[in-house]
Amino acid sequence: MTPDRRSDQRPDGPDVRRVVEAVYRIESARIIGTLARLVRDVGVAEELAQDALVLALEQWPARGVPDDPGPWLMATAKHRAIDHLRRQETYRRKLAVAGAGDGCSEEAAIVDALDDHIGDDTLRLIFTACHPSLTTESQVALTLRMLGGLRTDEIARAFLTTQATVSQRILRAKKALRGVAFELPPASEAPARLSAVLGTVYLIFNEGYSATAGADWSRPELVKEALRLGRVLCGLMPDAPEVHGLTALMELQASRIGARTDAEGRPVLLADQDRRRWDRLLIRRGLAALARAEELGTLGPYGLQAAIAAAHARARAFEDTDWARIAALYRLLSHVAPSAVVELNRAVAVGMAEGPAAALELLDGLNLPGYPHLPAARGEMLDRLGRTGEARAAFAEAARLSRNDAERAVFTRRASSA
Repeated sequence: MTPDRRSDQRPDGPDVRRVVEAVYRIESARIIGTLARLVRDVGVAEELAQDALVLALEQWPARGVPDDPGPWLMATAKHRAIDHLRRQETYRRKLAVAGAGDGCSEEAAIVDALDDHIGDDTLRLIFTACHPSLTTESQVALTLRMLGGLRTDEIARAFLTTQATVSQRILRAKKALRGVAFELPPASEAPARLSAVLGTVYLIFNEGYSATAGADWSRPELVKEALRLGRVLCGLMPDAPEVHGLTALMELQASRIGARTDAEGRPVLLADQDRRRWDRLLIRRGLAALARAEELGTLGPYGLQAAIAAAHARARAFEDTDWARIAALYRLLSHVAPSAVVELNRAVAVGMAEGPAAALELLDGLNLPGYPHLPAARGEMLDRLGRTGEARAAFAEAARLSRNDAERAVFTRRASSA
């Protein structure tokens, strides 16, 4: 079927807008990636893609939704790119770079250059959005905008900031990337750049899974976007073990979301969750991604965290958890990616495997100023040792430090019930 072929369905008003927006969210990354490779300007590429979106909103209500709406948007955006390049003073030079000058028509040469022959324009876009010249905040905002298809107001709402702040971050990122070669990093830079890409995706996931501030315990839309980005990366980089490791970790953690709140929306901690509400499909996908990461070589930081999540997923009940294995995996993780947070989690696992006294010995040696989960972990171990007064004080400190309303309520309840 050609992109111009139309279906008999002709949704009206809000219905067609929902169809157009859904298709655009799915296809926008590939379209922007394809256009940016030639125009070498992410901002211009997005504008051209949005021109195609506007045309769809104008034409589809009257003419019907095309049978292949994605290719329709791509073809329309390509025509906009051709018009743009014709207006540029550098058009002749770009045409030469694209391989023209052998007698073929100018338009044919441009279209040929725009065609995604090797299927990695989306990958180029991911690496460009996470360019080292950008701040982490700008990387996240640009990734969600270009690859997640989220509007500026949606990103602002998700990260509890203003729309103006997000707009400025995206604008600065586009300016910084103007003229940057739209290409995959050289082999010498690839590991560091991939680490930034994975870190950005995982930051998005973590903010969705456990919101750092605000009233919501989690933000499922951010989790969905991070999962989608992880799955895209797995398809684009099938032989990269840490890509599969990160995706496995996100799939396995996301499987618990349905059980993390009760009927009234109050948080439910891991020990109290009804595991029948865990998403078995996400668990199967996560275990499959972990197996793929293991096939490809030694597990890295994300793969090791996925192995820890898998130990939880395989336990039919909280009491069946293999805490000794989890503690051992955290010890290995502390050598691969040392951090105080890893040591905190290892201490909790040690406390479950060997007893609260062993955990307290490790926790007392940690310094994580302003981090509420350290006093919360101490409160848990102190409570198990019967040191209730100290436990109450520790949970009260955790509540004071937390910026998330739901989390603060959990710590406050623990302080009163210790």
